[in-house]
This record gives sequence, structure tokens and C-alpha cells, in this order.
Amino acid sequence: QYSIFFFEHDLYPGKKMILGNAQSNEKMLRPFTKPTQGVTDSIWLANKERQSLDDFCNSPTAKGEHKHCVSSLESMIDHVISHFGTKKIKAISSNFVQNQDQYEVEEVKRVGDNAVMCHRLNFEKVVFNCHQVQATTAYMVSLAATDGTKVNALTVCHHDTRGMNPELLYEALKVDPGTVPVCHFIGNKAAAWV
Repeated sequence: QYSIFFFEHDLYPGKKMILGNAQSNEKMLRPFTKPTQGVTDSIWLANKERQSLDDFCNSPTAKGEHKHCVSSLESMIDHVISHFGTKKIKAISSNFVQNQDQYEVEEVKRVGDNAVMCHRLNFEKVVFNCHQVQATTAYMVSLAATDGTKVNALTVCHHDTRGMNPELLYEALKVDPGTVPVCHFIGNKAAAWV
């Protein structure tokens, strides 16, 4: 049983988790929307990349979600400042390693209740999908792999799951949107601004 999605009460020292390829799983990028037929397939085709990028960045947002696509670090910072203002802001991210999928939780640190997540999209052009989902808590979770490798995993727990993909939630946890808080790790190609 892979732990791509899990419950907040599963975040405790000693908990064993099998992540599979969670750090690069496409489903992790957009748990708040249903997959759009054709867009995922065409993301990888150069002649359709512009249309796919536009389709993705201009697609409707989920309940409680605010999103914005950015194509540079400067525009990402500008977007984050427009959300938080000029108060103290920091960026955090995961550092998963290749070929490791079994981990044990060592430590859990709450890092914020109001985060802007920026996910690197799989396009030739550098594009990040930055979004903020209401009622979300971010954690930094220290994990130890079976070979002793230590990693830090950025983790978010969504307390309002009404806008989440119902098929994905049922497949992962056998729950319906809007019933219980749901957490997931964030892969290496993303950062949380808190």
C-alpha cells in the first residue's frame, strides 16, 4: 500500500510509509482537479505544448483554490508577495533521493497554515503552477530510508477537501471529498512559500 495520500494522524515518529514514485507522480501535482482528457497526453508533445500550457494555466480552479502560472523566479516572488505582503517569507522544499521508496517518520515540524505552493510543470519552458488552497497546513517531515538515508519531505494537509479529485481520494484512502483532512508529500520539483 503506497502512502501517496494519508491522514494527518499518520504524521508521527515511527510511522512507516511506502512512497513508491510519489516524488515524481503526476497525480501529486493537481489533487484538486479531475484530469482533463487529452491535456496530460499532449503535455509531452512539443507541437502541442503551447496549447497544453494555456489549457492547464487557464483551467478553472477548485473550490477554495487560487492559482497562477509563473515563468520565472522573479514572477514567482512577485506572486508570493502579492499574496503575503512584504512580511518575512521563506521557501521550503523536499529533498527525496532516487531509488528509495520505504521511509520511517523521524520528526514532524509544522511550518505554516498559509502556504503558497509552486509546482514545476513538465514543459520544455520553465513554468511553475503556484496555488494556495484554503485551510491547508504545511509540515516539514524528517524521514529515514531503509538504508539510513535521511530526507526532508515537504508535506501539506488539506482540511477542506471538497475540491479534491473524488476518484483519486477514493482510490488512495477510500474517502469522499469534504469528509476528512487529507495529507500528501510534495515532490522535489516544488516549493512552499510560508
